[in-house]
Amino acid sequence: MNRLESEILFTPIPERIARLRDLAYNLWWSWHPEAQDLYCQVDPDLWELVYHNPVSFLREVRQRKLDDAASDAAYLKRFDSVMADLDAYMARKDTWFANHYPDTTGELIAYFSAEFGIHESLPIYSGGLGILSGDHLKEASDMALPFVAVGFIYPQGYFRQRLDHSGWQFAEYQKLDFANVPAVPARTPDGKEVVIEVDLPGRTIYAKVYRFQVGRIELLLMDTDIHPNSPQDRELSARLYGGDQEMRVSQEIVLGIGGVRALRKLGYTPTVWHMNEGHSAFLVLELVREMVAQGKPFADAVREVQARCVFTTHTPVPAGNDAFPLPLMEKFFWSYWRQLGLSRDEFMNLALQEQSWGATFAMTALALRMSNHHNGVSKLHGHVARGMWQWLYPGKSVDEVPIIHVTNGVHSASWLAPEMRELYNVVLGEDWEDYLDDPELWTKLAETPAEVLWKVRRNVKHRLIAFARERTRQRFEKLGQPPVVWPVLEEDIFTIGFARRFATYKRATLLFKDMGRLKAMLHSSNRPLQIIFAGKAHPKDDPGKHFIQHVYQMSQQSDLAIRILFLEEYDIAMGRMLTQGVDLWLNTPRRPYEASGTSGQKASLNGVPNLSILDGWWPEAFNGKNGWKIGEEHEYNNADEQDWNDAVSLYTTLENEILPLYYNRDAFGVPVEWINVCKEAIMTIAPMFSMRRMLTDYLSELYMPAAAEADAL
Repeated sequence: MNRLESEILFTPIPERIARLRDLAYNLWWSWHPEAQDLYCQVDPDLWELVYHNPVSFLREVRQRKLDDAASDAAYLKRFDSVMADLDAYMARKDTWFANHYPDTTGELIAYFSAEFGIHESLPIYSGGLGILSGDHLKEASDMALPFVAVGFIYPQGYFRQRLDHSGWQFAEYQKLDFANVPAVPARTPDGKEVVIEVDLPGRTIYAKVYRFQVGRIELLLMDTDIHPNSPQDRELSARLYGGDQEMRVSQEIVLGIGGVRALRKLGYTPTVWHMNEGHSAFLVLELVREMVAQGKPFADAVREVQARCVFTTHTPVPAGNDAFPLPLMEKFFWSYWRQLGLSRDEFMNLALQEQSWGATFAMTALALRMSNHHNGVSKLHGHVARGMWQWLYPGKSVDEVPIIHVTNGVHSASWLAPEMRELYNVVLGEDWEDYLDDPELWTKLAETPAEVLWKVRRNVKHRLIAFARERTRQRFEKLGQPPVVWPVLEEDIFTIGFARRFATYKRATLLFKDMGRLKAMLHSSNRPLQIIFAGKAHPKDDPGKHFIQHVYQMSQQSDLAIRILFLEEYDIAMGRMLTQGVDLWLNTPRRPYEASGTSGQKASLNGVPNLSILDGWWPEAFNGKNGWKIGEEHEYNNADEQDWNDAVSLYTTLENEILPLYYNRDAFGVPVEWINVCKEAIMTIAPMFSMRRMLTDYLSELYMPAAAEADAL
């Protein structure tokens, strides 16, 4: 169904506000709350029912509601203002990129990722990698980078989390209705719909390409659920990270090789190719194949591809990097390596990695060998990655391995609470987002009266608690049982947030190491605390599911239910609420397994300090005044010893530093010293761990050097 056909199914929109349809098809609205409000104000209940999806909203909304909005002068004023902002945004010439790279012409960066987390209404992401990719696109749009992105649409998306009465996680999959997402078929310059094909063992598989407009950026997502694919192949792109190794290698062939072919059909000739993690690394083979087919010697083709390619590794453990058995690779690529002019052994040597169970074809090794520009996602992770992959660079010390680091950041507009935005507009100036990576700008917050920031923080927390109560009420209503304690949570109690993927190394249960000590804090007569947990485990990660069940069952104990809450179905919407509304963000990974992490950056953007292990991004950010550390920059050989020492440090810091600071109030009930920590967190973290700073680094350290190297060739 093309866009025109799907629009026929929309409720007729009065001409005066007809551009609500155009707005729905540009995901610019996803990081502009004022744009979302145009739909919410028409029918608030329906807006929640369709889970903040404007396309679905326009299909379901009653005609009378639209007519009322079109005759409401106040609504029309807001409508005109939003549409004027969108038009100005799309037409702006003096953009960040134009101002900083005025002499650059003809460059195009192609960004490949297995998942993109843009908004909760488009569930084609699983966790941090997808959220980072979505933020990457939004900031690329804000900066007006020459950029195009490629991925999968996943008609069944990522799973919805459901917990049974015991707290055991079950996965539900709901098929994505293409008429309810802002997708239009991608078309060639002569107007034909783009369908690409790649060869798999004994058959050809086809994928239709859809275009999503993300501000100024095009996101191209492929779907294999089309005729004439077999039922098995139609399921190939159905779910994110599903299936066995054979399905995984098939997906990665379609993503990498098919993604290149999709760009070619659309007339794109990227200067730089960015592989965000190893899932898309087969794209380098397709780029080489194209050149060899044009008569270029294999070695020359490799040199050019290496010059043009950027690779970002996100995984600090060997098991997290895709590596396929050689017989499987032979099954899939026996005809492809001939097109490269290679023998079987020469092909396998492109990414050969010896494992304890035998030789494999490692996607990270392929990406590193076939690119000249590589990075980890924090300073510590860069060091870990250089150690992991040193074997690829014989004769080089760890420090000489050519993997730099660009520490992750967050897209500020996507994660900032509306109340905090209003404060920043007043304190920093209405144009603060144009300079958000300038640390000097943020020092203006130092003079903000403590009572002003405290009032804003209380308002944001109030909204979170209302959200958490409603989600809890809905869950127990669905289970047919009343909550153990009602209402859950109290607004005046210190609130800790812990929300992330429930991988065991993230140690969600570390807080429960000494229950006597924890209960004493939870139920303190003058300094109590409460904790909100949320997170999903991978559907195949039973140990992670056990962690969820343990936390959930703790939250159901009669003496803990009033102080511990687990929220079901962690997604972008819940992530926004939690990082904005809690008092403290807790992060307890087993160092050094957290490559970067960004949830704590979102929290501090909103004035929420971190209490974290010195892992990922936190060692670069922590200055002794903007939050707290758990333990030291130290790795243990014994996991139990590490857990115990970290738990003791966690309890001691809460008891002796954090809780006293929060509950120490002045004559007006304001915790002045606590607010000073909140200010310091904002001033030091908001600019330096923004997506703006991150993309600035990508441009100067990776993208533009790759473009220059390619031009030189």
